Amino acid sequence: MSDSDLSEFASIVERLERGEVPMKSIERELICPICEELFTQPLVLPCQHSVCHRCVRELLMPNHDDSLSTDAGSESSNPGSPRARVPSPSTEKLERLVRSGNPLKHMPCPNTHTCSLERVSMLFRNFTLESIVERYRQAARAAVAIMCNACKPPVQEATKSCMDCKASFCNECFKMNHPWGTPRAQHEYVGPTTNFRPKVLMCHEHEMEKVNMYCEVCRRPVCHLCKLGGSHANHRVTSMSSAYKILKEKLSKSIHYLISKEDQVRTQISELEEMMRHTEENGQLAERRASEHFERLLETLQERRTEMLRSIEQSRSLRVERLRAQVEEYQGMLENSGLVGYAQEVLKETDQSCFVQTAKLLHVRIQKATESLKMFQPAATQSFEEFVLDTSKEELLLKELSFSGVPAPPVIDLSRCRVYNEGLIHWRLSEDTLPTDHHIVEFRKLGSEEEQESGWSASEPVFGCSTVLSDLSADSSYTFRVKSCRNRVYSPSSPEVTLHTPPAPVFGFLFNEKCGFSAERLQLSKRRDSVESVAGMSLLLAAERVQTGSYICLDYIIGDTGISHGRHYWAFRVQPDSYMIKVGVASDSKLTEWFHNPRDTSSPRYDHDSGHDSGSEDACFEVSQPFTLLTVGMGRLFIPKASASAAGDHSSRVLPMPQRIGVCLDYDAARVFFYDADTMRCVYERPVDCSGTMFPAFGLLGGGAVHLEEFITAKRLSYL
Repeated sequence: MSDSDLSEFASIVERLERGEVPMKSIERELICPICEELFTQPLVLPCQHSVCHRCVRELLMPNHDDSLSTDAGSESSNPGSPRARVPSPSTEKLERLVRSGNPLKHMPCPNTHTCSLERVSMLFRNFTLESIVERYRQAARAAVAIMCNACKPPVQEATKSCMDCKASFCNECFKMNHPWGTPRAQHEYVGPTTNFRPKVLMCHEHEMEKVNMYCEVCRRPVCHLCKLGGSHANHRVTSMSSAYKILKEKLSKSIHYLISKEDQVRTQISELEEMMRHTEENGQLAERRASEHFERLLETLQERRTEMLRSIEQSRSLRVERLRAQVEEYQGMLENSGLVGYAQEVLKETDQSCFVQTAKLLHVRIQKATESLKMFQPAATQSFEEFVLDTSKEELLLKELSFSGVPAPPVIDLSRCRVYNEGLIHWRLSEDTLPTDHHIVEFRKLGSEEEQESGWSASEPVFGCSTVLSDLSADSSYTFRVKSCRNRVYSPSSPEVTLHTPPAPVFGFLFNEKCGFSAERLQLSKRRDSVESVAGMSLLLAAERVQTGSYICLDYIIGDTGISHGRHYWAFRVQPDSYMIKVGVASDSKLTEWFHNPRDTSSPRYDHDSGHDSGSEDACFEVSQPFTLLTVGMGRLFIPKASASAAGDHSSRVLPMPQRIGVCLDYDAARVFFYDADTMRCVYERPVDCSGTMFPAFGLLGGGAVHLEEFITAKRLSYL
């Protein structure tokens, strides 16, 4: 340690001694974490935290007498000592430590909960902390004096405390108990205190040895016997003087750093207090503004309420007035009314010229009344349906009312997105996001620079978390992104995702249960959009009858819609645990013949593929073969040997099974293509005989299932 550091440390100590650092400010450092009172005879745990001696004993030995070791006996037995006034650990604290799963014989550290101990005797007493607590106690009770332990009544106030006798004395008693010329005169004495520490720390394992080394592994003082053959034999230890110097230097530097940053800490405290004040003010301002907004909403609602109720009242009054006038008019048609009576009196007139003169106008009135009776219609409607108020949308808006702010960007869910002629885009919002008003999906086609410069196209506002985008070009890549809107404020765009559309328009179909369908071994869903192969008793019986060199046949099923021209694309999912499934196309020219001739080796019921990927069936491929199929199963996709992949040469003919498989039939070019429907990568293509109508075809062997994509079946169902 340099001279400057020593002087700095000395100045720190002087500040503490002068009281510039008040003892009251360090009170929280002097509290036992178990009994939550000032430390009394604290012991140092292996984790370097301190706990009162009595707290340790009560945790380890609850029924043991709390008598301390010989060097502490005088204080514990003294009724006036601070230890006697410290309460035992609270029952609640003890029960909490026990419930934590640590047995009482292994006391956990109340701060770290990591270290444990079994014996009190293995702990050192923290005399430094004990001295600080004693000084704190004396500062707290400045008017209370320490009395002489040797005086006869009246007892005098102590002026010295002997560290060897572990007692306090007044001047006269000290001289009497430490006469000149005797060994007692050499005892060490300090000012009045109740904290008596031994002059030298003794080793717990070797009671006659002084502690003169420091184990850096266990971080505790040890003696030389501990290092030579004890529990610290293989540990790295240093001399006590070296450890003292190093630790004191580190501590002084740390204290120096804290003191040097005192102004900075005070500035930061001021800033935090200013932030607290501004937070209070801004919070109150936000409350007032929110209250003003609600008051304006209430005023607007009250105004609209008054206007709409007035409108209803006016309409009601007008309708009632019209109906009342109509009632009066109809009452005039009654026999005892004025009009009928007047008409009867006019009929009594015998003078022809006078009758005609009067009856002309009367006849018009009577005729109008007659027509009114024939075509009765109320003068006003009694229903007020046009005044029914639908506030559901407004109520929803009020329920979703939130503070303005930029919403978090959504994330497009690729696992649920699909692109065909149309694009089905799904996205999700973060869990802690506030409700949004709507979303906007933006997309653009990737290709030439002119197309990219045309910018992004945007969908109509979407109020859910998915939408369908129409009129996408075939065999093209599109980039999609989504933005959320709340209170007319748009979020940043979601991360962009690129999806590739199929090479041809979507072909819609369902499974056909009428053409060659084996109801014994295939189960078709009610919507005919999925088929499952059941390896049941019928398959076992069929295997029992198989001769050597023969193979169990596949069960075929085709689509209910055929293709006779153009390019078409469809997609499906094969259940991952399926044993063997063949997928592709079939010609109608021989379907009927094949399905009715199971013993013909060219029939689909006589399958050339044994299930072993030998490739021989592909090597002898004939263009005229009605079924053109690709084998998938057991989580794999098998590329035939004689194939030429559009994606280039494959290092292996066995590929992982795609999550979705796509098939594209180019009828005019007489070729069929097989794709990974998620990446739109072509994995296999081959020629096919398109002389007749072509149907999607599937062959199943053993357990397995095929599920058509929703876009494929939805297009077909729309025509049914």
